[in-house]
Amino acid sequence: MPDNKSRPSPEQPWGNGWAPESSRAPGTRRLWLAGALAVATVVACVTAISVTEKANDKQSAARQGRTTSDKETTSGLISFATPSASGSPSASASAGSPSPSASASASPSASGSPRPQGSSSPRPSTAPAPQAPPVKDVPAPRPASNRKSVQSVNYPDRYWRASGGLVRLEQNGGSEFREDASFDVVAGLSNSSCYSFRTADGTYLRHRNFLLRAERNDGSNLFSQDATFCPNWSPYSGSMTLRSVNYPDRALRHRNMELRLDQYGYNTRGAEDFAFRLVDGLA
Repeated sequence: MPDNKSRPSPEQPWGNGWAPESSRAPGTRRLWLAGALAVATVVACVTAISVTEKANDKQSAARQGRTTSDKETTSGLISFATPSASGSPSASASAGSPSPSASASASPSASGSPRPQGSSSPRPSTAPAPQAPPVKDVPAPRPASNRKSVQSVNYPDRYWRASGGLVRLEQNGGSEFREDASFDVVAGLSNSSCYSFRTADGTYLRHRNFLLRAERNDGSNLFSQDATFCPNWSPYSGSMTLRSVNYPDRALRHRNMELRLDQYGYNTRGAEDFAFRLVDGLA
């Protein structure tokens, strides 16, 4: 048998007590509750952020020296407000101990002893110091010269003779020879403990290109060294070798009767050619 029981007609809900609500969509109430909760959460976050920023502003103001409120002081924040002139420690210290500049600038008149008008503090004397008398240039005494002739050891009949600009070994001859073979032996131009040989016409014996010559003194340091010879030991009795100041490994010797500088040592062959004796001047 067919079931004639049917669903109540929606067109007449008042007759059966059931009527679907068509004015709103399903779940609207839940959406409203969720929205209200989200709004409350946002408001709470904003409030917390604003409170935190205010606290930070107050702390920064305290660090910058601005006066804080009593609440901030009791909450543990330290106030760094700028002290007033009347209550500052520096003001009390300056009030209790006068500054050195103030005490130094106090005049004697404040202590009861007035200074006379126009007087000033004594100044050090500006009188010039006594000067020492000027030192006069005193010429150095010239070393004593000895008129000598230079004799060869292995040719005792021959002597140094300056002739034609060169120095040679020659036999004793007339008056002209004796004049050319006699020299003033003076203190060395470069070393006073050594010898320099000056001729009668004012020239000096110097080596140039290792040859012994008679030349005018040009005042140069090189000439002074070339014209200075130092006496050294010789194995022959009463004789000596004459070493050059600027060539200490060389000494004067005769070769082919010509005087020149040559290397000299203990094992030098022909050592007698380097040996000479200073004798009284021939002239």
